Amino acid sequence: MAADTGRLTPGPAPSGPAVGAAQGVPRIGAAVEVRGLSRSFAGHRVLDGVDLAIAEGEFVALLGRSGSGKSTLLRALAGLDHGVDGSGTLVKPDRISMVFQDSRLLPWQRLLANVTFGLRSRDGRARGSAALREVGLGGRECAWPHELSGGEQQRVSLARSLVGEPELLLADEPFGALDALTRIRMHALLRRLCERHRPAVLLVTHDVDEAITLADRVLVLDEGVIRTDLAVDLPSPRKVTDPRFARIRSTLLTDLGLAEVGQDDERLPDAERLPDKEGAGGR
Repeated sequence: MAADTGRLTPGPAPSGPAVGAAQGVPRIGAAVEVRGLSRSFAGHRVLDGVDLAIAEGEFVALLGRSGSGKSTLLRALAGLDHGVDGSGTLVKPDRISMVFQDSRLLPWQRLLANVTFGLRSRDGRARGSAALREVGLGGRECAWPHELSGGEQQRVSLARSLVGEPELLLADEPFGALDALTRIRMHALLRRLCERHRPAVLLVTHDVDEAITLADRVLVLDEGVIRTDLAVDLPSPRKVTDPRFARIRSTLLTDLGLAEVGQDDERLPDAERLPDKEGAGGR
């Protein structure tokens, strides 16, 4: 493997159980497997030999302080960053989709065209309409993005990300700009959609409670290395009042260097979260 290529060397598809599995989490096969992923910017090491495996259909949340490299890791997995160190190995599926904090809808296209953008399928219109129904926007195919609330726009973004039946869904703070009530609704929707479509998911978030609510495993990225890999074995729906939820939260806050945050605090301090966008509340 030539280290001066600036790209990860693709490895063979895994044939056995994924490496690095959290205790108690069944791992059938790896949708994603990364070994020795490194990335530097201006001499600063952002990712330092990251090892990561995500099983098929597994939902993984990634926590970390601002600047810890979470989005950098997502971009590498999405194939958007070719500056990663060439000495690592990366195995990933062919069908990958990504959801961002803003919906990134095309304002000059109606909703159905936004959902099916890039979809190469003879039944694309039917699949797009079905995807809109799944996110509660059936019958809105001809609406324009500006006619929707922030929450509704993110629903369209989710529909677009899943209409192609991806094997891996990468989500970079997809609910960070929504109000609290809309976030709760979107959590339930995302979990329901993932149970139906079964992609492997890697969700980047600053919100500890969001990670525990949604994920099968929660990782903590610190100084370019995954320091924590914690299985979340809680029944659904998960409740913040569950003592087990509180214990997991306490562990994660400690690993994030926030042990002083009280157990009644449901989220990280505002300084650790992205600011809400004006007018981004949903219906």
